[in-house]
Amino acid sequence: MDGQLLLVLLLLLLGASGPEGQGPGPGEPEEEPPKEEIPEEDGILVLSRRNLGLALREHRTLLVQFYAPWCGHCKALAPEYSKAAALLAAESAKARLAKVDGPAETELTEEFAVTTYPTLKFFRDGNRTHPEEYTGPREAEGIAEWLRRRAGPSATRLEDEDGAQALIDGRDVVVIGFFQDLRDEDVATFLALAQDALDMTFGLTDQPKLFQKFGLTKDTVVLFKKFDEGRADFPVDEELGLDQGDLSHFLLTHSMRLVTEFNSQVLFVVVDVGADNGHVLQYFGLKAEEAPTLRFINMETTKKYAPAHGGPLTAASVTAFCHAVLGGEVKPYLLSQELPPDWDQRPVKTLVGKNFEQVAFDETKNVFIKFYAPWCTHCKEMAAAWEALAEKYKDHKDIIIAELDATANELEAFPVHGFPTLKFFPAGPGRKVIEYKSTRDLETFSKFLDNGGELPAEEPAEEPAAPFPETPANSTTEPKEEL
Repeated sequence: MDGQLLLVLLLLLLGASGPEGQGPGPGEPEEEPPKEEIPEEDGILVLSRRNLGLALREHRTLLVQFYAPWCGHCKALAPEYSKAAALLAAESAKARLAKVDGPAETELTEEFAVTTYPTLKFFRDGNRTHPEEYTGPREAEGIAEWLRRRAGPSATRLEDEDGAQALIDGRDVVVIGFFQDLRDEDVATFLALAQDALDMTFGLTDQPKLFQKFGLTKDTVVLFKKFDEGRADFPVDEELGLDQGDLSHFLLTHSMRLVTEFNSQVLFVVVDVGADNGHVLQYFGLKAEEAPTLRFINMETTKKYAPAHGGPLTAASVTAFCHAVLGGEVKPYLLSQELPPDWDQRPVKTLVGKNFEQVAFDETKNVFIKFYAPWCTHCKEMAAAWEALAEKYKDHKDIIIAELDATANELEAFPVHGFPTLKFFPAGPGRKVIEYKSTRDLETFSKFLDNGGELPAEEPAEEPAAPFPETPANSTTEPKEEL
C-alpha cells in the first residue's frame, strides 16, 4: 500500500516538472504569453467574433462598418473609409475605424441586428450592448469630423476675445453658445446638437467679458456668418430652457446663403434638391422631380411667385420673370394642403388654405383658430388645452375650435409671423379678427369665449413672457438626417 502511494506521488511530481510543464528555475524570469494582435488593412481594424471584445477594451471610441464583399455601396465607401482612418491616425486621434465581413461573421450580424450593407455602428467606452447608429456623411472628412466630435468635445471652449475672434474668422459659419453656467443642462443640449451639425463650427463660453463684447446679457446661442447680415441670435428661454429641435431649425434656416444680386433688388438662392433640403422644398410647395424650376419670394410680404409656364431656365427667361414680378405683372400663389375628408369630424376642426375663408369668416359662427407649426415645441405644449377647449364647446353650434398648419398653408387675409398664433373670428359681418394674447390654458380660453372674444377686466391684458413664448415663423420643418 505504501509503495502504491509512493508511485502516484512520484508520477505527479514528474508530470509537474517534466520537459513539457517544467516551470522556471530559481532566479529565472517568468515568460508572458504573447499579446493578441488585431489585424489591420489600410489602417482599419479587421474584426471577428474572436477579437471584437478585445477591440472594445483597447479603443474607447470605435466606429465599425459591417460590409459584404459583393456590396456595391460598400465598395464605393471603402476608399473614403480608409482615407478617414488615415486622417485620424495623422492627428493621433483616439477614435479608430474597424470593419466586419458580415456574411462571414453571422454571429455578429445577428447580435447587432444588421440587415443591410453597409451598416455602421459607433461603440463608446466598451459598451457592446447599446452602440449608436452612424448617421453621418460617407466621405472621408465628414466621417473623420463625425468621430472627432464624439471622441472629444463637440465645441471649443473660449476663454478670451482673441480665441473667440479666431474661431469666428476661421470659418464661414460659426455657432457660439454663451452660457452663464456651463454645468446647466442647456449646455448638454447645445453640445449634443453640435455633435451632428458637421457643416458648422461650434464654440461655447461662460466668460463675462465675451458676453459684454458681443452685447449679450443672458444665455444666447449666436450664429456668426461671413455673408448676408453677418449674425443671428437665438436667446435661450429662461423658463423652458434650450429646445434642441427649435435651435436646429433656427441654425439651419439662418445658415442658408443668399447669393448673386440682381438689379440691387433680387438675391438668388440655389437649392440642391438631391441634398437634405426637404424643408426648403416644402416651404415653396415643391417636389424634387419638379426641378429645375424657379420661385420668387418677397421677403417683406412673404408672398411667393412662380413662372406662368414651364420651359428651359435661361438667363433671358430668368431676367424676364424677375422684371415681370417686380413690375406687378405676376400674381402671387398661396400654398394649401388638400382638405381632409374628415376635417370637421373631430372636436378640433382641421383647416387648410382651401377652406379657411369659408370657415373663419362664416357670419353665423364664432371661430377660434390656432395657427401652428408641427415642429414648434410651444405648440405641442398647449395642444392638450386646445383639445380640451374643443371638447368643452363641441355642442355649441355657434362656436368652432379649429387649427391650421401655417407652414403648409398660406392665407391671403394675413401672414402668420409666430407660432403658435391664436385668432378669434366673431360672428357677424365685417370680417372682424381679434388676436388672443393671454394665458394659454383651458380656464382663460373659456373666459375669453364666454365673454364674446375679450377677457373680463380683472384678467391681465397681456400674456407673460413664460411659459409659452412665440416661436419665430420660418415655415419650415425640422431637418431629418439619414445615412
